[in-house]
Amino acid sequence: MGNCLSSQRSGTRAGDEAGARAADDLSLLNDSGDGNNFPGDPPPLSSPQPPPPYRGREPIPVYHRSPSQSRLATQLTEEEQIRIAQRIGLIQHLPKGIFDPGSEGSEKKMKECVICMLDFVYGDAIRFLPCLHTYHVHCIDDWLMRSLTCPSCMEPVDAALLSSYETS
Repeated sequence: MGNCLSSQRSGTRAGDEAGARAADDLSLLNDSGDGNNFPGDPPPLSSPQPPPPYRGREPIPVYHRSPSQSRLATQLTEEEQIRIAQRIGLIQHLPKGIFDPGSEGSEKKMKECVICMLDFVYGDAIRFLPCLHTYHVHCIDDWLMRSLTCPSCMEPVDAALLSSYETS
C-alpha cells in the first residue's frame, strides 16, 4: 500500500520520488488558476480568440420549390424573389395566436397539428387559416411557402384570404 502523505525523510531514492510527486501535484493545483481546471484539461486562454470566419457570415436562405429541388436565394430570378416576397406578405396577414385549451369550448377545438402530428401545448404559437383550421406557426408557414392550400381541406388560402377582405 502506498502512503498518500509525502515522506518526511529525504536523501533516499523513495523519499525523493515521493517528494517530487507531491511537488508536482501541488504545482498542478497551484497552476490551475481559478480552480476549475483538472489535470489533462487544456490550459485556459489568456485572451479571447476571434470567431472562425464561417461564424461571422449570415447564412443565405435556401428555398425548396419541391422536395427534390432547393436553390439559394441568390440563385433565384427577380420574378421568383417577388413571388416569394408576396407569399411571405400573404402569410404574415394570417392571424396568429397562443394555444389556450381552457378557453371557450376546448372539447371542440383541434388538439393536434396535423402537419407535425404533435399535440398543441399551452402557450404554443398557432396560426389560424381562413377555413378555421389551426396549426403551429412554424409548421404552417413552411407548408404555405410550398403550397398555398390548407393541408386539411385543401382550400386555397390566398383566395379565401382575399375574399375575406372583400366581404369586410
